[in-house]
Amino acid sequence: MTRLAHRTDATLAGPALCGTRPTDAALRVLRVLESAGLEAWIVGGWVRDALMCAPGHDIDICCSGSWEQSAAALRAEGIAVVESGVKFGGITAVLDGERIEVTAYRLDGFYTDGRHPESVRRAQCVEEDLARRDFTVNAMAWHPERGLLDCYDGRGDLERRQIRAVGEPRRRFEEDALRMLRAVRFACRLDFSMDDGTARALAGCAPLLDQVARERVGIELEGILVTGRGGDALLRYPELMCEAIPELAAQRGFDQRTPYHAFDVYEHTARVLTVAGELSRFRIDGGDPDAPPSPSLMWAALLHDIAKPQTFTLDDHGHGHFYGHPEAGAVLARVIMRRLSCGNDLIRDVCLLIRHHDQPLRPERVDILRMMQRFAVCGVDVPRLMGELFDLKRADTLGKAPSCFYYVDEIERMREMCRELIANREAYSIRTLDLSGGDLIARGMLPGPRVGDALKRALEASIVGEVPNEREALIAYIGL
Repeated sequence: MTRLAHRTDATLAGPALCGTRPTDAALRVLRVLESAGLEAWIVGGWVRDALMCAPGHDIDICCSGSWEQSAAALRAEGIAVVESGVKFGGITAVLDGERIEVTAYRLDGFYTDGRHPESVRRAQCVEEDLARRDFTVNAMAWHPERGLLDCYDGRGDLERRQIRAVGEPRRRFEEDALRMLRAVRFACRLDFSMDDGTARALAGCAPLLDQVARERVGIELEGILVTGRGGDALLRYPELMCEAIPELAAQRGFDQRTPYHAFDVYEHTARVLTVAGELSRFRIDGGDPDAPPSPSLMWAALLHDIAKPQTFTLDDHGHGHFYGHPEAGAVLARVIMRRLSCGNDLIRDVCLLIRHHDQPLRPERVDILRMMQRFAVCGVDVPRLMGELFDLKRADTLGKAPSCFYYVDEIERMREMCRELIANREAYSIRTLDLSGGDLIARGMLPGPRVGDALKRALEASIVGEVPNEREALIAYIGL
């Protein structure tokens, strides 16, 4: 098959692809390589996103030369080179503050560990390089003069809005098991479906994910969650998601036996994830609508009921209860997230949200301040986490039976009350108190434990409304 047969219509040729132009730095790198007698193409995510008329992606270039040849050509023209991935034939060109990955055409050897090729050898042409890639939408190349090279109908899959493996799906996943989570991440990020053959292979190969380092699994899971479509991932690809987090498997088909829930624990969790993602898209907190969902909110939505199966009891009337599941869930979530090498601050925030997601809370001043006080003791960003707590409570409510939906109005009243308390500078911690230890010492109090005790008394009085959060009023309350 000739390259001409792979090309699309002539309108794709030229300096831009579907109206998207590569950066000047990338074009210069490509021209320097070709001036040295090498062949080079722009490949991967930039090509895919340009065909979708989406915002630009980091630019990767695939080249016929060895990494040594590419590096020599670039350095000869004064372009800085970082030998970033020479084991796999890759370097990084640094030009005008931009980093452009340049990789030699390559063929991968056998994958002995389900993740990394045993060996890498040079490919003879770009078509061979594209044949080793994961999905058709990522297996296209483009050149400003030669146009689009699309051997596997990746453009057609973009138009069909589907993710499809290059070649035999099972072989792709057996080569690199992490590709299964990448397939789900792309499907969620792009809001695509999965090709039937790819979906079947994904379900059948799910146990291979056990070969992948847990840290890599955690990174891909978070990538799925922050698309806001983690609920879709749970419902469409349960075998894989339960392989990534085995504790989820106990939720599947688990009847909650309560009139407050219309779904089993697993489907309820999926619905909570979906609603939490929608809340992020509509930015109910007033934030940037283009910002991705908060990782802590999405992890908490995924794991908020993770301990329900182990805390289930039935009463004399046959109704199910899950006493203590938020506290047990916070403990289990910490174990899961540590296993996946999540960051300490993220784990802390997620566990706080899970621990308090089911705690009764009323739209009353003292109730809201007490919750803010609990968060403040843990040293978190209280306004942000309070907003996420309300998002989680709202999503949890809308994932239950319709008879529970009335609580949404109360949640929104609490959200508005919280905003007003913050705007009015109400105290919920020693840091937010309009009084410091230095103020007390300046008024004659001796340094020592009495200062801390006095600040705690002042905070408590302010929270319950005995005294306003104003310095002189607080000093008078203390009696100085």
